[in-house]
Amino acid sequence: MKRKIISIDDTKCTGCGQCIPDCPEGALQLIDGKARLVSDLFCDGLGACIGTCPEGAISIVEREAGAYDERAVMATIVKQGRPVIIAHLEHLANHGQVGLYNEAIEYLIENGLPIPDHLPPKTRKPAPFGTQQARQSPPPVCHAGPHEPNPFAGCPGSAARTIQKAEPRTGPRQPVPGTTSSELRQWPVQLALINPAAAYFKDADLLVSADCAPFAYAGFHEDLLKGKILIIFCPKLDLNLDDYIGKLAAIFSMHAIRSITVIRMEVPCCGGLRHVVEKAMEKAGKKIPLEETTVTIDGKLR
Repeated sequence: MKRKIISIDDTKCTGCGQCIPDCPEGALQLIDGKARLVSDLFCDGLGACIGTCPEGAISIVEREAGAYDERAVMATIVKQGRPVIIAHLEHLANHGQVGLYNEAIEYLIENGLPIPDHLPPKTRKPAPFGTQQARQSPPPVCHAGPHEPNPFAGCPGSAARTIQKAEPRTGPRQPVPGTTSSELRQWPVQLALINPAAAYFKDADLLVSADCAPFAYAGFHEDLLKGKILIIFCPKLDLNLDDYIGKLAAIFSMHAIRSITVIRMEVPCCGGLRHVVEKAMEKAGKKIPLEETTVTIDGKLR
């Protein structure tokens, strides 16, 4: 495949080695007194090494090269310790490589490794829906999880929390006029912020909902959410559906999920909700009982 990758001019390289520490991916080594690119698979082509070369010997070119392999890079990086992991994560985040950043975070989670304190991707203005840029550059995701020393990985709003609920009352419900009780059992709820390793997924019944549904259906908490763990996203406006499939697949793989209920709106574009869930089950190799309920735009269940 043809892609961007670094090139080193032997006539300019003095072998000072200043570029080596700025390549946490491990793509550069000093060989015979010169900096060398030792593996196309480890070079992401973003050029973190360029700014530290005092001789201007490094540049980015476009040529035939093997595809960059983030998981192979992470397998090398984690052996080098926490500072190198941080450098790599922030390198991806600073260059807007959200897909690779998410893959690196998933590698840490899947291998039971802590997510260190670091600066996650900054929020960027999303590309117009349906454009090539939008398909290739999903919006940034701030991951969180129960990791030390900072469980929020830079985003306190995405810290995984279980919300304790009182034991359900027996007998018919006696609502107090003008009030209702929340049935939310965890935080966060937006799939982009959810940590697949969160403990609240253990033996959970999932409610995967279009983010419009709780506003359209007044009885959402009492009739649909009670006793379930909530995940919301929009299959039309959210641009990172491939990442969502991967994250749901990680949840399905890490935990024994008892059931999934999909709550969609009646509008056609909402049909993608179930598609994402089914693709995630396929990717995880899981078959989980799945039901679907539709909310009409006038606020009724169908």
